[in-house]
Amino acid sequence: MLNIVTTAPRYSDANQQKADGATYTPGILAQFVAEQMLRIASLPKHGKIRVLDPAVGDGVLLAELIKQIPLVTRKRLDVVGYDTNPEAVQFAKRRLRQNFPYLHQHLEQKDFLEHVLSIQSCGDLFAIGEEQEPFHLIIANPPYVRTQIMGAYQAQQLAKNFGLSGRVDLYYPFLLAIPQVLASEGIAGVITSNRFMTTKSGQAVRRELLSRFQILHAWDLGDTKLFGAAVLPSVLLAHGVGARKRSNNNPIAYSSIYETIDQASLDTPDALSAFAAEDNTVVALPDGRHFRIRHGTLDNTGNSEGVWRIATQATDTWLATVESNTWQTFQRIGKIRVGVKSTADKIFIRHDWDDLPGGCPELLRPLITRHCARRFKTNVPTNPKHIKKILYPHEVTEYGRSAVDLNRYPKAAHYLEQYRDVLAARNYVIQAGRQWYELWVPQDPAAWPYPKLVFLDISDKPVFWLDTDGGIVNGECYWLRCENESEQDLLWLALAVANSTFIETFYDHRFNNKLYAGRRRFITQYVEQFPLPDPNREESKTIVALTKEIHSKIPSVEADNLALELDGRVWQVFGVSREKVTR
Repeated sequence: MLNIVTTAPRYSDANQQKADGATYTPGILAQFVAEQMLRIASLPKHGKIRVLDPAVGDGVLLAELIKQIPLVTRKRLDVVGYDTNPEAVQFAKRRLRQNFPYLHQHLEQKDFLEHVLSIQSCGDLFAIGEEQEPFHLIIANPPYVRTQIMGAYQAQQLAKNFGLSGRVDLYYPFLLAIPQVLASEGIAGVITSNRFMTTKSGQAVRRELLSRFQILHAWDLGDTKLFGAAVLPSVLLAHGVGARKRSNNNPIAYSSIYETIDQASLDTPDALSAFAAEDNTVVALPDGRHFRIRHGTLDNTGNSEGVWRIATQATDTWLATVESNTWQTFQRIGKIRVGVKSTADKIFIRHDWDDLPGGCPELLRPLITRHCARRFKTNVPTNPKHIKKILYPHEVTEYGRSAVDLNRYPKAAHYLEQYRDVLAARNYVIQAGRQWYELWVPQDPAAWPYPKLVFLDISDKPVFWLDTDGGIVNGECYWLRCENESEQDLLWLALAVANSTFIETFYDHRFNNKLYAGRRRFITQYVEQFPLPDPNREESKTIVALTKEIHSKIPSVEADNLALELDGRVWQVFGVSREKVTR
């Protein structure tokens, strides 16, 4: 979560700060959101003007918004703020009183989500049927707390009450609750994490936002590091749903800023001022960092739950060319899976099996970890501690996957018995009807001997390699096996595409989900959409042959030179010119 900022001094207890999602809103960002809101707001000519911050924190958002409203209009403001932290509420009150002594304000310790549910008659913490006048201006930086911090019960309740599914971040229901108290012609300016724009868990949020708001502009603030927390923020500017009657389905403006190593053509005092630059401009900040500005429209491929990306004429033309040269996607090869998860790695995974007093147990298998990552071919780690094996107590029988009979493996049985209490304490394993010594996510034992594409979850450049040694993939990596044995060359074709600079450009045009320092997320929902050229084309056959040759000659200078040639051929097969890939 991004806000519920607390008092003037930040929390001294980091765990409490994480639990509450407390992160200050920088003044420069508060000013940016307030300016964007008032630039398009059409406030009532007479009567009260109701203003809300549902997670008021230290009051910086309200203060900046009020400061930019003319003095004569401020007299009609009715300012409301909620926060669950009593110290934050008191600090915000003092801030507003000092800066605006005649302001009509009503800040209180209250949970905004519970308040909204009470208005809907869905809760009983406030008076059932409580009336709520809508707000003309809502400025917010909702709490950012993930499921694992929030607690399973609270997450389930929020998901149920706000129609969400999957992993629930606390800012999700905040985003969906805000339009319920926004006037039909009102304006909302919301700062939040950009994760919901591209993740699978954000599908329902994307759908509901497009339904409940008339979104006018979305800004992806990328890796600007405006917050001290490891959150990549975004800003949404939206009208109440009533404004949609006169919107004529206007496209939603979309802007982004991400760090790059390219040379800058313009100096700018800060990251937010950079948005005044034209599309595709590289700007330089005073601290020496360079950022690329993109302006376009929001595209979700016509799917209300689709990933949000920037659409520009140049990008759309490029993607259309790639599409015309695409035969299928990686999804055609097979299902992308995450590696095995034991939930007891210290027991199942070791590098020192040979040093055990009783000798190596049976059932040991080589483990592919992030330390094995290298483009094209599995790397053998130089550090012996990184060469690990996993005790894998699963097999395939005529009835399908099952746990092995430990009576057939006395050394493995003796080893596991030493840790029986720890393993049996994994209640979720037992409750699922599993044996106490099983891995939680073992995947398919029959699939491991086959060639498989393995790749890292997060990296600045794609790192895909082909395992032909039957290793088991650890849960920090993903893997893909060709489900049709007669189509094994598709794996080699995919290996070439996935390691190319072309796929970096495709990723940035199609998904653009980056973390700090230009790192990309190579997760199932993206990789399964990577394009494949027609394998029957001569160009594709040449690519497959070249990829196999590289695999056989790694590591060598010759392999490196062949990889450069291969990269150019991948660009050509998709009908686009090789570009300089930047971060």
